[in-house]
Amino acid sequence: MNHSEISQLNNLVEYQTDAVVSNTLMKKEKGTVTVFAFDKDQGLSEHSAPFDALVTIIDGAGIIVLAGKEYELTAGEAIIMPANIPHAVIAKMAFKMMLVMIRE
Repeated sequence: MNHSEISQLNNLVEYQTDAVVSNTLMKKEKGTVTVFAFDKDQGLSEHSAPFDALVTIIDGAGIIVLAGKEYELTAGEAIIMPANIPHAVIAKMAFKMMLVMIRE
């Protein structure tokens, strides 16, 4: 993604069979913006991070687990993952998301 250039978020990362694919769009001292594509039955195991993060679903639907509670989100919906709270990502179907992490 280039400065001052319009991009379709859905086209910034492609699905791959049996994989999780990511593309970091911005990486700065205070935060990052990354887009992910999850194939069906893929995900990220439970972990925690020392920073808040905003997840926005770009395509399809995915499950975000926060402190053991599942939240199903569809395209256009977003959720904040608070710092230091265990979270995971589950793809019961293929989906894409954007993750904005603020390091502050």
